[in-house]
Amino acid sequence: CRPCWWVWRPAPASWAWASPPGPAQPTSPTRGSTTTAAAPRCKWCRRVLPPQTTGRPRQFCSQACRQWHWVGKQRASELQLNENELIVTKAELDALHDELYVLARAVNDAERDLDAAGAKASARELREIVDWLLDAARPLRDRELATEP
Repeated sequence: CRPCWWVWRPAPASWAWASPPGPAQPTSPTRGSTTTAAAPRCKWCRRVLPPQTTGRPRQFCSQACRQWHWVGKQRASELQLNENELIVTKAELDALHDELYVLARAVNDAERDLDAAGAKASARELREIVDWLLDAARPLRDRELATEP
């Protein structure tokens, strides 16, 4: 039995919450960060590519990513999808929405706890808040979409 397939199309730019396609990039590097918003990323998996000084700029981090990108382009052309459209199972989309909801609630909880703690929050309280946020964010960081069987 094949799962139901849903075609995701980007939201119109006129919607208040819509953002341009592509991953969100910080406008400035954060403290302790070694990457910047201009760091090149793999076209398939979005990992930051290692810096290089000579030759043509890399587009993929590995041959596997290059091949999956080609397969994806072939499949998209078969389904007459443009480069901004993506097919995702409803179960995957629901799981992603659930994990985003958990993260959003954890951010709200952390903001509330920081406001309640005030300027004199102890290191233990701050550590608990950060741990709570990290526990909510890790499933998204570690997420890999399932491939079609």
